[in-house]
Amino acid sequence: MSVNTAEIALQADNLHKAFGNIDVLKGVSLAARKHDVITIIGSSGSGKSTFLRCLNLLEMPDSGTLQVHGEELDLSKAAAGQADKALQRQIERTRAHLGMVFQQFNLWSHMTVLENVMLGPCCVLKRDKDEVEKQAKSLLDRVGMLEKCHMYPDQLSGGQKQRVAIARALAMEPDVILLDEPTSALDPELVSEVLLVIRELAKEGRTMIMVTHEMRFACDVSTHVIFLHQGKIAEQGPPEQLFNHPQSEHLQRFLSSQY
Repeated sequence: MSVNTAEIALQADNLHKAFGNIDVLKGVSLAARKHDVITIIGSSGSGKSTFLRCLNLLEMPDSGTLQVHGEELDLSKAAAGQADKALQRQIERTRAHLGMVFQQFNLWSHMTVLENVMLGPCCVLKRDKDEVEKQAKSLLDRVGMLEKCHMYPDQLSGGQKQRVAIARALAMEPDVILLDEPTSALDPELVSEVLLVIRELAKEGRTMIMVTHEMRFACDVSTHVIFLHQGKIAEQGPPEQLFNHPQSEHLQRFLSSQY
């Protein structure tokens, strides 16, 4: 995947990750340019969510390098438990440039919708509370959740929770938004409302890396698709190429199981 380095928002090179004796990632690389929408597809257990969590350093890769916002991290020390204060600060800076949307929403149940969206900018970015509240309400309005801003997560549907989670990620003004199967925990009738929000973000030119099982949606919104198989990239390219003319037997078999 050839990329102009001046346009890179996030680049991962040769990431490896094992849990015990199980190698989950076996040298996976990715380069996301500004405004790219990269979709990662593959069967359960192929390493998709682990790879996404490694990009956000929620899981520490065993080896490889990660570059975000022009800053490169050598992850070998951190993986070995040897992260010094300078590396730890670098990890924190990296995370601040990445927004994460989880499968299970991960909203704070004791906080209102508005408080959930405001928490990161106020506590992590140390921004002015009045300014953050104004921005948070604007973001909630964009995802159709402003009227619910004083409600608590337990009072919301799954689709509403996920829209709040997307607003929360946007509130940090990230360079890249990572979405880990954002519709997998939703009832079928709620999927479309979340996909509509993601589609609008793609139209705005937001840089996104998304793990999803929604193949038709991935084909529509992606600029690049990566197919993971057993911890390796088995095939990648433009969506029309992968979905309409899959080359590998593994991808052909995977796609036939999805439609």
